[in-house]
Amino acid sequence: MRTLLTVLAALLVLTSTFGAGAVGGHAGVAAAQPACEFPVDVTDATGEEITLEEEPERIVAMQPSDAQTLWEIGAREKVVGMPVSQYTEYLEGYDEPTDITADDGVTVNTEEVIELDPDLALASAVADEEQVEQLRDAGITVYQVQDATSVDDVRGNVETYGQLTGECAGAAETIDWMDEELGAIENAVEGEDRPTVLFAMGDGYTAGQGTFIEDVIETAGGENLASAAGIEFYGQISEEVVVSEDPDWIVYPDTFEEPPVSEQVIESTTAGQEDQIVQVDSDRMNQPGPQVVLAVQTLAETFHPDVYAAQGDASGQEDGDGGASADGEDQPGFGIVAAVAALVAAGFLFVRRR
Repeated sequence: MRTLLTVLAALLVLTSTFGAGAVGGHAGVAAAQPACEFPVDVTDATGEEITLEEEPERIVAMQPSDAQTLWEIGAREKVVGMPVSQYTEYLEGYDEPTDITADDGVTVNTEEVIELDPDLALASAVADEEQVEQLRDAGITVYQVQDATSVDDVRGNVETYGQLTGECAGAAETIDWMDEELGAIENAVEGEDRPTVLFAMGDGYTAGQGTFIEDVIETAGGENLASAAGIEFYGQISEEVVVSEDPDWIVYPDTFEEPPVSEQVIESTTAGQEDQIVQVDSDRMNQPGPQVVLAVQTLAETFHPDVYAAQGDASGQEDGDGGASADGEDQPGFGIVAAVAALVAAGFLFVRRR
């Protein structure tokens, strides 16, 4: 049951998302940044047309991942409300804004958001429609962001958040940092053989085709075994299939002390036999924000140590400017009420099947 809860928590993290923006290659993005001019008219992920007449001075981040990006681009002082919990404690000054969540640290308290009277609230595209309507009926401008399925989606939304908050310069600086790091990784792994990688989430769950985790693996120069095995989204993969596909690497989040796979998998696969099992920072791996670049760096250096060392690390793998802790204890984001309910329901179904 404990493992199941860990899996559900991981899935919950992975429903926390950033929208896909219009992005190109790694080079030249900063030069194309939109000018921070107001009023600004934008359309969010749900098709809602949003107008901000003036630069917002009071912002509510309804997810930890939103808060992380706001910190990174320099909008921290404008944040008056956000989840204040273990999911955001890695941010310097995380406890200064008002906590907008219930006691569980996850569920957004709509009344608390309304009481704060923000100029802008950032919410997921899968946010509860009734909740969003309550906020809009109260006169609050809500911008909803779409699911992130790639690292490029994160880059695009750093730009969007800069435009919305009046922090275009900070957004451009963050994108420059991301581009530099991702460019170095791309050059290092280009033309190299791609090892097959299993991302083990516990209870047989893994990240399949079209997921954010898959893009992180592929950007780092690996091939997602689950996708090749026909797994879509986040699903379970049997021991027999894992052994048959024979992963070169097994990657697992540091929410587990030991790799959450069976002895059979360890004894019968290349990854286990050659001790190619690596634990990664779950926060950086799971969170669709700028710090995911550091997870890509870790995996690229793991999968391709020789060529990555030759290419050189553009930044020494230092954190960005957003105030994340030096020891890398970035906490994951989470979806809101609808996603929580869906995951809990799935968990109950899974328990009953067992």
